[in-house]
Amino acid sequence: MNACADGNGWSRWPAPAKLNLFLHITGRRADGYHLLQTVFQLLDWGDELGLRVRADGAITCAEPIAGVADDTNLALRAARLLQRESGTALGAEVAIDKRIPLGGGLGGGSSDAATALVALNELWNCGFDTDRLAALGLELGADVPVFVHGHSAWAEGIGEELTPLDLPQRWYVVVDPGVCVSTAALFSDPDLTRNAARMTIPRFISGAGTQNAFEAVARDRYPRIARALDWLGRHGAARLSGSGGCVFVPVAMRAAGEKLVEECPDDLRAWLARGVTRSPLAARVTLWREQHAVG
Repeated sequence: MNACADGNGWSRWPAPAKLNLFLHITGRRADGYHLLQTVFQLLDWGDELGLRVRADGAITCAEPIAGVADDTNLALRAARLLQRESGTALGAEVAIDKRIPLGGGLGGGSSDAATALVALNELWNCGFDTDRLAALGLELGADVPVFVHGHSAWAEGIGEELTPLDLPQRWYVVVDPGVCVSTAALFSDPDLTRNAARMTIPRFISGAGTQNAFEAVARDRYPRIARALDWLGRHGAARLSGSGGCVFVPVAMRAAGEKLVEECPDDLRAWLARGVTRSPLAARVTLWREQHAVG
């Protein structure tokens, strides 16, 4: 049995989480979408998708996910979109080992969608290239393309204009305060700063002005996020990821991160993850292709 599949026809594929190392809102398009600047730091930790090809064309979820209806499950929607666009007669059974908190700002649903697109492209032999898969992903959400491309990146536009970045290899302590944040509610908050000065990559690298536009309103709306930021902020420059609710801090060494996780208050949940330049999903695709090369 190889590393990517078991004897029952299932193959397993990582759906890594991300952190937003900063997030500025610089304006709004005519269609109402906000213009962003951010840096996506991919992690070596996240969800895992199990996929099994079906010959009958059906796309089903092996087990329901608490809080996620099938019609809003982005992995299933991604599978159906790829099936329609590719014209394949094949289907798939999808099982999601859900580790990324819902509404946590870590990109869980978007990453699940990207993994479904990338993995089923291999399993169904669709032959789509990465750019085409990313374009399909954008139909599902602005964060999906970065997970499809599988590289930490600078992002602009609504988050889909990507420039790959080779970020310093760091460990991060991530804290979940246990709240599911409504991104729409934060975007509509009258106190949200929507006219931040534009950032550049050199300024980001120098550490200048890198905040999260959602942090102040998330603090006001969610006391548990404020609690997590205050506790974690005693150990470094704590930041909100995305629109929250998870927060994070970089640590100099793995041992320091493990110690901080152990000290996490009982009313919060913490774990340690490593920032990576290349996604675990991209590595899995390479391994899959090596193991299934013809000839």
